[in-house]
Amino acid sequence: MFLTVFFLLIALCTQGGNGKEGEEAQRPGHVSVVIVGGTGDLAKKYLWQGFFQLYVNQVSSGNTFSFYGGGQSPTEKATPVLFEILKAVSCSKDVSQERCALLKDQFLRLAQYRQLKSLEDYQDLAKHIEQQLQEEGMTEAGRLFYLSVPAFAYADITEKINSSCRPKSGAWLRVVLEKPFGHDYGSAQVLASQLRSSLTEEEMYRIDHYLGKQVVSKILPFRIQNKKILDPIWNKHHIERVEIVLKETLDVKGRIAFYDQYGVIRDVLQNHLTEVMTLLTMRLPKNVSRSEEVLGNKLQILSSMLPLGKNQAVIGQYQTYKAEVQQELNKTKDHISHTPTFAAVLAQIDDAQYEGMPILLISGKMLDERVGYARILFKNDIFCVQNHNNVHCKPKQIIFYFGHGSLQYPAILVSKNLFKPALVDSEWKEVTEHKDVNVFGLPISDFYIQTPMEQKEAYAELISHIFFGQKNSFISTENLLASWDLWTPLLSSLASTFPRIYPGGADNADVLDIHLKGKDISYNNEVVIISTDHLGGTSTNGFQVMQGKFRSSEMVSAWAEQLVDKLAADIQEAAEAAIYEGGVFHLALSGGSTPLALFHRLANHHFTFPWRNTHVWMVDERCVLPTELESNFRSLHDHLLQHVRIPYYNIHPMPVHLNQRLCVEEDGGALMYEKQLIKLVNSSSFHFVLLGVGYDGHTASLFPGGKADELGDSLVALTESPSKPHQRMSLTFNVINRARKVALLVMGKGKHELITQLSRVKDNPDKWPVTGVKPTNGNLVWYIDYDALLG
Repeated sequence: MFLTVFFLLIALCTQGGNGKEGEEAQRPGHVSVVIVGGTGDLAKKYLWQGFFQLYVNQVSSGNTFSFYGGGQSPTEKATPVLFEILKAVSCSKDVSQERCALLKDQFLRLAQYRQLKSLEDYQDLAKHIEQQLQEEGMTEAGRLFYLSVPAFAYADITEKINSSCRPKSGAWLRVVLEKPFGHDYGSAQVLASQLRSSLTEEEMYRIDHYLGKQVVSKILPFRIQNKKILDPIWNKHHIERVEIVLKETLDVKGRIAFYDQYGVIRDVLQNHLTEVMTLLTMRLPKNVSRSEEVLGNKLQILSSMLPLGKNQAVIGQYQTYKAEVQQELNKTKDHISHTPTFAAVLAQIDDAQYEGMPILLISGKMLDERVGYARILFKNDIFCVQNHNNVHCKPKQIIFYFGHGSLQYPAILVSKNLFKPALVDSEWKEVTEHKDVNVFGLPISDFYIQTPMEQKEAYAELISHIFFGQKNSFISTENLLASWDLWTPLLSSLASTFPRIYPGGADNADVLDIHLKGKDISYNNEVVIISTDHLGGTSTNGFQVMQGKFRSSEMVSAWAEQLVDKLAADIQEAAEAAIYEGGVFHLALSGGSTPLALFHRLANHHFTFPWRNTHVWMVDERCVLPTELESNFRSLHDHLLQHVRIPYYNIHPMPVHLNQRLCVEEDGGALMYEKQLIKLVNSSSFHFVLLGVGYDGHTASLFPGGKADELGDSLVALTESPSKPHQRMSLTFNVINRARKVALLVMGKGKHELITQLSRVKDNPDKWPVTGVKPTNGNLVWYIDYDALLG
């Protein structure tokens, strides 16, 4: 039957197949194609169409085919399902209706369903193929297995293929694997080891369909075609930043079981966007069709990446995701998932060509539009004094536009003020007629544009590459592990981080806007919003900004990291305002462990903080030597002061150690500090005082039962703590309440009960000292993280 079909089609198919590099080396003969998972969604949407396209292109080139859809279901049940899928395949526009009908008919005749569940099933398949080859007198070219199944089944299936379905010597075996290729570095390593026991590296084709997209596949040819122009400017001196973005408007309903285990970083950034990044930055190969050289150059980039940590990423989660998880995974209403549906990551390459050049990888669900692109934005050294619309002053950029979005078709765009590119391929054309469309705020007429003459599906392109044994568009084991080695530390650091909640679609507004500062990335909007589902509140759009009131004073609340960021920003803002007004900023800081994260933030991120004009004072101090670990000043010095440029004479530790003894009344340490304060601080009014709150309600070193009213007019006093070391020195309410701004920082689930009690009690400084904080002419702001606020 197969020879009859073959020769009949030879006579009719005079056009032949589209020639590909490597086709000459392809041994003609019979090819058996087996899709394991042949009635699944991926096979239905893309794979059968891709293999039909391969069949159409290759039927007159000396090859014969047989196609098998395999699966767990019994043959009698799955066969009708398979043939309904096969009837839906279609021909390209250049194929006549008559020829297409004939090709489809023969394609269906060459296909069958087989149950592939047990080892015996695979053995029966092998016997069937051998018998077919013998009966028809055909030479075997190879066997192609496409595993469209969950990754946990790979090891078992490849073992069965290896033991029972290998072709005889001289014919090839190619096994295609779909992502995910592991969950992290460790699991990817285990899977790679399992696969190596059954298959050689040459036989494995790890597919990333993004590499089959027409624009992505032309990144390297574009760079090579325009090498003379690009070489001098393809570096950190000329490129401002690189953006690789995939935005989606859909949610993940129906995929929650998979998605909640993986999230957007594993689903998109670790593979699709990382692959695009390597194509944009790798050293150009001498021969783009040489797989070893291409994969080796990609590996060099992956090995040169700077480590990714928590400061190189921001994550988000769309508002309704929580409810979708609860519904699809049958979770209770108090279940909270940390899985991100949005992520923006700042990557950098540690080499001379790209050092310090920001590479942004961004993807998310429920965003404002469906679009994918890679954008290289160049620095522009021309400034137009009057005509800002002059072409020379517009952004200089190259955009690899994968599709959708405002343009609606795949294209490569180059700013007209940059250069006119050569066509990447004879199958591409220049676009000269422009619709009224804007791309990144610029009219489309500002760009030279080239696009494929015919749009082709990514899977069809990659299936063709598999058939010809071209591996440069696939993921090698070495490159896969290098990619996971880059991403796993970041995933581990984010495991317990709460994503920022965003409403979805146009309502996101600027909630997900990001800010780059050196090697770090953060959300530009410091105000964190959360779903009112967490709070029981209501608002017009289902969201509530967590800036409100607590004990009749202002309150700011966010997750711990964002809260600290906000507090640090507020302190710097207060400093700049005070220095602008009077040339100096007086800041009083409390001790304990709570402000340590703030100290780190100020030291490592606020490089423009005006330390030279800042005086740092202590709110309280333990009566220990300043060199001891329990000393508040020692903690302040180690975590902040030694890392910033502040004049030593602007630092004011409390004098708890005088005359070789600690906190003795007669030595007058408290009075000495008070006099220093009165002398330097105008009206004894600090610009900013940072306080914490203890579990017993104490603040500074003013404790319950301490009789604060007995301290008289003192600004500084010796006090007694119920815990060791008992003796303390502390500012009193007299000076605290003169401050222009007082911040009360409360963090951690352990403080939730305290916050609950404080929300109910009346002012009683003797029992609850913190209730005595009431600035006379200044502002009190509570900074409370969600753990303390919500428990």
